[in-house]
Amino acid sequence: MSRTVVVLPGDGIGRVVIPEAVRVLEAAGFTAHTVEAEIGWSCWRRDGEPLPGRTIALLEQHRLGLLGAVTSKSRAEAEAGLPEPLRGTGHTYRSPILALRQRFGLDVCVRPCASFPGNPVNFVRRLASGAIEEPALDLTVFRQNTEDVYAGVEWIDPPPAVRAALALHPRFSPFLSTPGADLAVAARIVTRDASRRIVEAAFRYAAARGKTSVVLAEKPSVLRETSGLVEEAAREVAERHPGIELRSMNVDAVVFELVRRPERLGVIVATNLFGDILSDAVAGLTGGLGFAASANLGPKIALFEPTHGSAPSHDGIDPPIANPAGAMLAAALLAEHAGEPLPAERIRAAIARVVAEGRVRTYDMLRLPATREAIAQGAASTREMADAILARL
Repeated sequence: MSRTVVVLPGDGIGRVVIPEAVRVLEAAGFTAHTVEAEIGWSCWRRDGEPLPGRTIALLEQHRLGLLGAVTSKSRAEAEAGLPEPLRGTGHTYRSPILALRQRFGLDVCVRPCASFPGNPVNFVRRLASGAIEEPALDLTVFRQNTEDVYAGVEWIDPPPAVRAALALHPRFSPFLSTPGADLAVAARIVTRDASRRIVEAAFRYAAARGKTSVVLAEKPSVLRETSGLVEEAAREVAERHPGIELRSMNVDAVVFELVRRPERLGVIVATNLFGDILSDAVAGLTGGLGFAASANLGPKIALFEPTHGSAPSHDGIDPPIANPAGAMLAAALLAEHAGEPLPAERIRAAIARVVAEGRVRTYDMLRLPATREAIAQGAASTREMADAILARL
């Protein structure tokens, strides 16, 4: 086994669900060594650095990573979280996952979301007859992962040179008299090359799965320059894929369609902020964040993760109750990317069987609060859910 996966449990429930995902990945027949690496809030609190150099080196060496979750907090909370000797010394907390995306060019984020029949939190609608309809959903969001406002080019109290540059634009005139301390500015950065890459990835994905269209979710009617450039790049890509229709829709129209007829959408592509919002909305239609996973893909390195975050509300709950399915589906994406589709198929089939049987359900599937009382109310623990999925393997 020459392949090695860098396992990054991270913070909070990441440390709970990632070991279960590794167990299932191995049981499904995926062959690899694993090496654990640190990332996140605990590193910040100890060293003032949430992304250690050793972790970067391991990812550069092995090129495959499985990430649990990381905690990100406000500037004031981050400063308070530092050890005393490091406070006030210029350490600035930056989201380590954003740093990884930009450092390694992980600019293609893929968020596939398919509903599992029998999941009580799937999207349903009531028909005029009173009957309940539950459409089978298979939606995938392609999110440009390194640009847009997430590039981090922003200021509060912008320096004079920035204010002078902004003043050149006639539409900045209403803000000329705003005091610097009361003004915050973020730059929405979009490039043609990155736009082409994310749209090309969406079209290739659609072609490989027999999809007939790709939906571009932007807002060129308002964001004329940035969304307009993305739309231009998308049309250039679409010309190379004559069998697949490019459907350009305003992002708000896409949201409207999602909450009414989501089955009319299949493959959606968007810039970073819109893609972030849409991918969580799609996850909410197909079982919630407990069943959501994503791939962060670059030219050399690929990082896979559940998308639920570190969930501080779970702190202190014993036994843990987090749903491990999202982490397992992230592991399935990793296996597929590594050229082993069979373990991925087995993982998804095992999850589907457990969901359909309905005997083992985590708190989120039962619509219960994330509290210590969830298990007494019938919810399965993290380990019980993982064991049930392993049994189906």
